[in-house]
Amino acid sequence: MRRRILTLMGCVLAIVSISAFTTFEKQEDPRPTNLKVLPKNISSEELEGTMKAFNAALGVKCGHCHAPGEKGLDFASDANPNKQVAREMMKMTTKINKKYFKNHEKDGVLLQIGCGTCHNGQAEPQMHTISR
Repeated sequence: MRRRILTLMGCVLAIVSISAFTTFEKQEDPRPTNLKVLPKNISSEELEGTMKAFNAALGVKCGHCHAPGEKGLDFASDANPNKQVAREMMKMTTKINKKYFKNHEKDGVLLQIGCGTCHNGQAEPQMHTISR
């Protein structure tokens, strides 16, 4: 009995000793790939915030622009044509903001257009006809 206790205590001591000197590296989120409009050095938090803003502005989920993959969505894939449309829309709003809204401030806030300006929470912006 005494021998079993000593063996058990030896095993516990060995496990504690090994785990005390073993370092566990935190796995970082994999860097996003295939970024063509967004900055290549965008942080995971900024990217997630940007994507959530798109979701809200267009009233869609991630699968609206991202193609399905083997394990969920394949964020790097260009298979979904809506992704290229989104890229072109981002380029368009950037150009409009640089040309027309670079100095539009109100109460210390820079006023610029974004997805929600036209989309208003809809995947397809509502078009209005103007009679002449």
